[in-house]
Amino acid sequence: MSNPLLKDSVFQSPVNSNEVMTMSGVINKSIILWVLLAASAFYSWTHPNVITPLVMPILLGGFVLAMISIFKQAASPFLSPIYAICEGLALGAISLYFEKAHTGIVVNAILLTVCVLFCMLAAYKTGILKATPRFQRVVIFSTLAIALVYIVNLLLNLFGAGSFPYLHNSSGLGIVINLAIVIVASLKLIIDFDLIEQGVQYGAPKYMEWYSAFSLMITLVWLYIEVLRLLSKLRD
Repeated sequence: MSNPLLKDSVFQSPVNSNEVMTMSGVINKSIILWVLLAASAFYSWTHPNVITPLVMPILLGGFVLAMISIFKQAASPFLSPIYAICEGLALGAISLYFEKAHTGIVVNAILLTVCVLFCMLAAYKTGILKATPRFQRVVIFSTLAIALVYIVNLLLNLFGAGSFPYLHNSSGLGIVINLAIVIVASLKLIIDFDLIEQGVQYGAPKYMEWYSAFSLMITLVWLYIEVLRLLSKLRD
């Protein structure tokens, strides 16, 4: 298997035709997760006084759930819905914050995210972008590096030690950095598409439907937030 997110052990246990991953199953699970995320985001958007003070604990809880699901994929059917709710609650509060600063920015960010999704899907299906081993290594290591920077930046803020320069400001270099992160998040979609296609092709267990839907949702939420930040910087 070329996709590093699919270990050989995933395919070792024998399963019958009713227990294998299917494309329709991934789509159905994705719909469930996005409904949960949208509903919780709407609640957060309409009840900011309740959710805003809890955003940081919710994000930390979601991070823990995500790490467990990534390293124990069989737990995805149970943890993914909870993660979607946590992500939605945080996303609603974050979106409202940006919307208050720049009216209409949330709709624009959503539309741009959807456009990127379909462009990446078209690029993957036509073979313009392929999830080759080198492509995957570059994107995954870039993603891990970005995640590390954000974690360290968060810790610096928590301890009052400042933050990484240009990461949050609206300078020219700050915009370039944000745009680079948007590009990495967009390319991560190619790996998610490959994960789904290989899982279906090689008969991965049924729980991989949840994991694949969960992985795609994480990437799209990350992309949306980065697009939101980029639009905000361009408007400042």
